[in-house]
Amino acid sequence: MKQALNNAFCIKNLRELKFFLGLEVARSSQCISLCQHKYCLELLDDAGLTGRKPVSTPLDPSIRLSQDIGSLHSDVTGYRRLVGRLVYLTTTRPDIAFAAQQLSQFMASPTELHYKAALRVLRYLKCSPRRGLFCPHYSSELQFLGFRDEDWGGCVDTRCSISGYCLFIGKSLVSWKSKKQPTVSCSSAEAEYRALASATRELQWLCFILHDLKQAPSRLPVLYCDNQSALHISTNPVFHERTKHLDIDCHLVREKIQAGVMHLLPVTSQHQTTDMFTKASCPRQFHE
Repeated sequence: MKQALNNAFCIKNLRELKFFLGLEVARSSQCISLCQHKYCLELLDDAGLTGRKPVSTPLDPSIRLSQDIGSLHSDVTGYRRLVGRLVYLTTTRPDIAFAAQQLSQFMASPTELHYKAALRVLRYLKCSPRRGLFCPHYSSELQFLGFRDEDWGGCVDTRCSISGYCLFIGKSLVSWKSKKQPTVSCSSAEAEYRALASATRELQWLCFILHDLKQAPSRLPVLYCDNQSALHISTNPVFHERTKHLDIDCHLVREKIQAGVMHLLPVTSQHQTTDMFTKASCPRQFHE
């Protein structure tokens, strides 16, 4: 690859990648690991939390963050800078993706409670600053496995649902997202289907990348869904009153299933990996 690029553009060979913009890359015969250890320690040191007691989860599941709770935080710029650094840390720390999504909603007028929630995320990072992404070589099967979920009406201020997904190639996590949906869903099935459509688009985009790299998947991609209504809508050819307002998403998912782009399979809520991208969980459930 480097030789082909050099023939076309005359590039400089920097040898094997080890450190780039805070990303640390370690290789062995068994795996490739990505982390931001040094960046994480600098973040803890700048916040003055190196001596604080760590916590086991990024967010307190008993607290639902909203716009009008607590008094306004005095250092708005400092809060924005802190949240921005947390967002960059999600490059290798998907376990704080939901926390970063929640905290980034209050950039305009953060309160003291929002700032305390951001400091809690830092105390969680103190538990394992070296944690990152692990990509094993022994997972040689080139198949996409995807999980998606939503928290219906999860946003207290707007009652928009929060959707999330994560996609694996074999056992390696390659894509994830935690995002608030742009519109209010009138039912949990509608919110689930919007999250399903978002994951379907991401899955197809990754398939296009593999196609461009001349690497065909060894098996058909699989997307797991824990909502029976969404599963039934994806296979039911009849649209009725309850589905006409989300028929675009319905058509998208059904079209990809019928075209053989992916399989849509059920999964139990207990094995729904994407829960960590849609809601704050208790320590046991979060670490599972």
